[in-house]
Amino acid sequence: QVQLVESGGGLVQSGGSLRLSCEGSGSSLDYSVIGWLRQVPGKERERISCISNSDDSTTYADSVKGRFTISRDMDKKTWFLEMSNLKPEDTAVYYCAAGLQSLYRLCIKPSVDFTSWGQGTQVTVSS
Repeated sequence: QVQLVESGGGLVQSGGSLRLSCEGSGSSLDYSVIGWLRQVPGKERERISCISNSDDSTTYADSVKGRFTISRDMDKKTWFLEMSNLKPEDTAVYYCAAGLQSLYRLCIKPSVDFTSWGQGTQVTVSS
């Protein structure tokens, strides 16, 4: 079973930056794709960025494109989400998740869900 632990959330002013980390354990074979998702109470969970561990292909939601950057350090089994120019509407609980399916099926045109999830980290952006 894959274990994922997020860190790096917090309170930041509008226009500020944060870097989220997602540390994984278990076999690297369990990490075909890593995604960052966020959820606000009462709203559906939003896939905001994904990365393929086979070829480094990435995806971004329109809402974060140009402001967020996903990256990875496979030696450390750690994935990052660099967030800049944060806005109050970015306030949410952020989750990292791992999936065995393709980037296309998990993130580009989602038809399957991720199989392992972290506990989430709160990001709050004040205006």
